Amino acid sequence: MITNNDNKRPKSVMQFVDMEMLVPQDHLVRLIDKTIDFEFIRDKVKHLYSLDKGRPSIDPVVLFKMVFIQYMFGIKSMRQTVKEIEVNIAYRWFLGLDFTESVPHYYTFSKNYERRFSDSTIFDDIFMEILDKVNQKGLLNKTTLL
Repeated sequence: MITNNDNKRPKSVMQFVDMEMLVPQDHLVRLIDKTIDFEFIRDKVKHLYSLDKGRPSIDPVVLFKMVFIQYMFGIKSMRQTVKEIEVNIAYRWFLGLDFTESVPHYYTFSKNYERRFSDSTIFDDIFMEILDKVNQKGLLNKTTLL
């Protein structure tokens, strides 16, 4: 069936929306957000950031949540993860990004990892704390860890 272009709505329409309403209540990111307070990451990495040198850094909580999205949803690369975050409202909501905010470039994550995190156990430390928090809430199936 061929449709008449006159019946299509313009793609560039100003709308007021509430991201909170657009993310389903049963979406996995909501459960994770309720279960884990990711603010502990700031304390774990603060010694790796300078307050008075260079440009303002990307929020480390956002960077780690991006990795969490990648692994939680089985995305193969950080480049693809960024592309998915750009168009997925639930992922943006989870990261605290609105519709107009840029998603950190995959290269930004790579350089942060290389410069700040590669010579440390910070990823393991954060992962273990997340596992502990999930386990405390009774949401960890230990048979999948073996």
